[in-house]
Amino acid sequence: QVQLVESGGGLVQAGGSLRLSCAASGRTFSRDAMGWFRQAPGKEREFVASINWSGGSTYYSDSVKGRFTISRDNAKNMVYLQMNSLKPEDTAVYYCAATHLSELGYGLGSRPGAYGYWGQGTQVTVSS
Repeated sequence: QVQLVESGGGLVQAGGSLRLSCAASGRTFSRDAMGWFRQAPGKEREFVASINWSGGSTYYSDSVKGRFTISRDNAKNMVYLQMNSLKPEDTAVYYCAATHLSELGYGLGSRPGAYGYWGQGTQVTVSS
């Protein structure tokens, strides 16, 4: 059974940092591109960041570029999202996602439909 399990969410003050982790199990994701998305109440799920299979290519939404960093450890089947300089508008449920494709690029990688596996999400709340 394929599973993606996010952790690391919580409550943080504006300007603070959090590191989200995504643990993959049930199959090897070392050849798969992966991504992070988020969904705030009443809003659609939106792209945050994606990473290709090797970690050599990363993509970010304009709203998080320069503040967030996506990375992966294929030996551990883990993907991370380091979030710095957090803002209240970053408040959302954050989801980890995986696809069978090794490379997505920005266009395809920013679409939720490109991913076949999703975690249950972890809540991030940034207070002002």
